[in-house]
Amino acid sequence: MAESRVRIAVLFGGRNGEHEVSCRSAEGVLAALDPARYDVLPVRITRAGRWEVGGAAGVGVFAAVRALRAVDVAFPLLHGPFGEDGTVQAALRHAGIRHVGSDAPACAIGMDKECTKKLLADNGIAVAESVVLRSAACSLSHREREALGLPVFVKPARAGSSVGVSRVDGWDRLGAAVAAARAVDPKVLVERAVPGREVDVGVLELPDGGLAVSPPLEIGVAGGRDFFDFEAKYRAGGAVFTVPAALGEPLGARLRALAVRAFRALGCRGLLRVDFLLGDGDEPVVNEVNTMPGFTHASQFPRMWQAAGIGYGRLLDTLVETALSR
Repeated sequence: MAESRVRIAVLFGGRNGEHEVSCRSAEGVLAALDPARYDVLPVRITRAGRWEVGGAAGVGVFAAVRALRAVDVAFPLLHGPFGEDGTVQAALRHAGIRHVGSDAPACAIGMDKECTKKLLADNGIAVAESVVLRSAACSLSHREREALGLPVFVKPARAGSSVGVSRVDGWDRLGAAVAAARAVDPKVLVERAVPGREVDVGVLELPDGGLAVSPPLEIGVAGGRDFFDFEAKYRAGGAVFTVPAALGEPLGARLRALAVRAFRALGCRGLLRVDFLLGDGDEPVVNEVNTMPGFTHASQFPRMWQAAGIGYGRLLDTLVETALSR
């Protein structure tokens, strides 16, 4: 008798500025899941927060989660707030639905750059120095400006895809940059710039609980851009990826070890992308982490595993098998 297909719900969209990015990721995943192996239920979350289960009219989150109890596993392919931050993962766990990726606590920590920095630093992983602005009344003191120096990067604390991120080369531009970040999240980070190469490393949990680490991928920004911003990430020709990055084995081994340490420090499950900056002397500093990275065929995470000999479809199979093995 043939084995029954795995019933999988693919969640995408969401109530945030990364809605379209999530939909692009979902296009690739939905097309790649083998119909002989998977019975796929698409679940689109609208910008208003309504859940469209299998194309049916939108319902609230709790009604949708009840409907998902019939599936074997959910794949929350969501980026940004109200998805990658643990809110959806908590609802799925409460309903007893297994899912791809980390549980709510790791997602919430990984989404909050301040919390991520503190936890990584406590585990001996270098991060860029930063100051947190928690309210509209907050600004940088003269001492803080001297300590950070210029340039700085101003970032929403809880957002991804470089939404709301600005590079500031003069303190006269700080107010506008903070306002742009605060339009995305009321908590804002002002972070010391770490000039150097930008290199990503992927961590993949296997069904037996072991961890595999991808070849490193180096990001080169095209078009004269100052950094890997939203347009560079999602506009054709905005960036050049080199995988494997030319690092040399001692540095490559160090990045792999740090990526695994970050995965364990954050309490991740399933997968993690760790973004490093290589400063003076190629000293690695973690820029940020991503508990659910982009999943288009052109995204960094699938590219890294392709270079390791794990194709897109097999990567998805591994993520699902790991979730089912919990």
